[in-house]
Amino acid sequence: MKFSEILSAPNQLTLLRMLFLPLLVNEILDENYRLALILLVLSALTDFLDGLIARVFQQQTMLGQYLDPIADKLLLSTLFIVLTIDHKIPVKFAVFVFTRDISILAVSAVLYTIAGLRDFRPSIFGKLNTAAQIAAVFLVILHEVNPMPAINFGRQFFLWATVVFTVLSGIHYAFLAGHRLRASAKPAQN
Repeated sequence: MKFSEILSAPNQLTLLRMLFLPLLVNEILDENYRLALILLVLSALTDFLDGLIARVFQQQTMLGQYLDPIADKLLLSTLFIVLTIDHKIPVKFAVFVFTRDISILAVSAVLYTIAGLRDFRPSIFGKLNTAAQIAAVFLVILHEVNPMPAINFGRQFFLWATVVFTVLSGIHYAFLAGHRLRASAKPAQN
């Protein structure tokens, strides 16, 4: 890795998003949901901008390919934990999210160890799951700022959508893992 990769604008935005996280957590724990919502929107904006700048100005880096999804997962996982501990998200939803994430990490580690597989791009169901989680977290915090019935409905809808896409993406990843493992074993058999 080159030092210039760290200094690229997209990677700086990703690092900024990671720096927002402790501030965001502190605001939630202090029940300052309005500022937490602003920090969450700023985090989302940096996520959008880092991808846009990387593509438009051809500033994609190997560091960015790893750092961006780590920042996203760190943000969502931390917020799910904090909002669950704070009793804003029921425990059952966090259990689904973390069981899937830990399972995917474990399977990825095994596939890398036994077959050298490294390609773990997110599936369409994984992307939909991430979108549902983002919407759920946003609406949970927004509901604390403005507890309107429509926001409560959206919050409930996206929490359940997270469960549905968690299950679908978990099944899909298991299918893909089996397929990739079989495909990597075929050349070895010949």
